[in-house]
Amino acid sequence: MRPEAAPPILLVHGAWHGAWCWERQFAPWLRERGHQVETLNLPGHGGKPGPQRIGYPSVREYADAVEAAVARSPRPVVVAGHSMGGFTVQKLMERRPANLAGAVLVAAAPPRGVINVVLHLLRTRPLELLRAVAGMDLYYLVREPRFAQALFYSSGLDARTVEEYWRPMTNESFRAFLDMIFLDLPRPRRADPALPKWVIGGELDVIFPPDIVHGTAKAYGVEARLYPGMAHNLMLDKGWEQVAAEFSDWVCGIGAAQRS
Repeated sequence: MRPEAAPPILLVHGAWHGAWCWERQFAPWLRERGHQVETLNLPGHGGKPGPQRIGYPSVREYADAVEAAVARSPRPVVVAGHSMGGFTVQKLMERRPANLAGAVLVAAAPPRGVINVVLHLLRTRPLELLRAVAGMDLYYLVREPRFAQALFYSSGLDARTVEEYWRPMTNESFRAFLDMIFLDLPRPRRADPALPKWVIGGELDVIFPPDIVHGTAKAYGVEARLYPGMAHNLMLDKGWEQVAAEFSDWVCGIGAAQRS
């Protein structure tokens, strides 16, 4: 199927990020190939970068925003969510919206929650984690480019580019963080088993490493696709072009299957 005839695509960002992370290169590449692509800023995101608090929106509110965007489309939509955005897409899948054509979980927070992230930060950056929790201020975890490098990118991405990608980052909702730990975990059994799903991750991801990506894929009855040499931010890290190309092929493939 030609990209122009494939289902439209909605790209959902993760924590500390905004629509900008897709718009740097991934979304424009897909549009140039012929896909209809929309990105959105989740509630509280897309404003002034830096440590300013964004309020306390919940994952439910994030899912409401994504569901509203899906409902506005004249055709069924493939929704791809990265990290916290992938967690949000899983909550959307529980609702089984009629206009959902497929779901892509990109280095997504797993249905069992993000306690592994807390443990990783406790081992590697305990002081920043304690400050973030004590002040309910998650910007502590990304307040310098070197922290973003360690969390989101492989060594293949140069420091200047990492800093460029760090500058637009914002604070994150502590309420959403708690939702992802234990307050509002996804229930994969509530998702439509017939809905096309694709679960992908980076082999070098320290936030959601391969075993977690495989676990998420298993929970939804699919096989995981892992990208060698890539870390958490698959849409920005070195090698993103391969991810975009395979993403395009997958969307075209499910579009063809739905028409046959």
